[in-house]
Amino acid sequence: MTETETPTTFNRVMLKISGEALMGDQGYGLHPPTVERIAREVKAVHDMGVEICMVIGGGNVFRGLQGSAQGMERTTADYMGMLATVMNALAMQSALEGLGVFTRVISAITMNEVAEPYIRRRAVRHLEKKRVCIFAAGTGNPYFTTDTAATLRANEMSCEAIFMGKNGVDGVYDKDPAKHDDAKRYDMVTYDEVLQKRLGVMDASAIALARDNNLPLIVFPLDTPGGFKSILEGKGTFTRVQG
Repeated sequence: MTETETPTTFNRVMLKISGEALMGDQGYGLHPPTVERIAREVKAVHDMGVEICMVIGGGNVFRGLQGSAQGMERTTADYMGMLATVMNALAMQSALEGLGVFTRVISAITMNEVAEPYIRRRAVRHLEKKRVCIFAAGTGNPYFTTDTAATLRANEMSCEAIFMGKNGVDGVYDKDPAKHDDAKRYDMVTYDEVLQKRLGVMDASAIALARDNNLPLIVFPLDTPGGFKSILEGKGTFTRVQG
């Protein structure tokens, strides 16, 4: 353990954030100061010696389901959404490497000029060398969300948990806390409860994949400074989905 490292119960984790988290106060696209702030949160955990995978959504640029709802052919719309995730991954890579954190963007769609193709054993080796791996372009298939991609890659990379960074909430609630003053926050909730009560943590296929592989989900506030690191230190406010 180096001088910068702090004890943590996790050795390798997946961080899943939405594309909207990169918008800041804007209504669209990327807000570079917000991207850099999130990169600093990632660096703080990386400095603890934790191996980090990331999946970032693409909703700040293009969301496949919305395109489909407006008449676009679904497969085409989903591929456009995948390309949006690559742009976000490249932005995060730039921010992380600006902070001195070696990073690899690994795409499920081949685009050799900007990203590595997904090869599981190569990605594992990057993690072992303490490089942050950002998995882009979802699973490479239409009809699957980045939530499912994050759960799939977390299992393939043998991550010990998926950290779901949310803006505006500090965990999982039984109803929308922005609309209901009596919303109850869960400290712990099971996969089946999430599915039965439609709690909106992830889409159903992602929750089922996590449940089938007993992969814990930790939902925490991404907009709380130091929140990611504090949870890895055993502090902070969050909801754990497991069991």
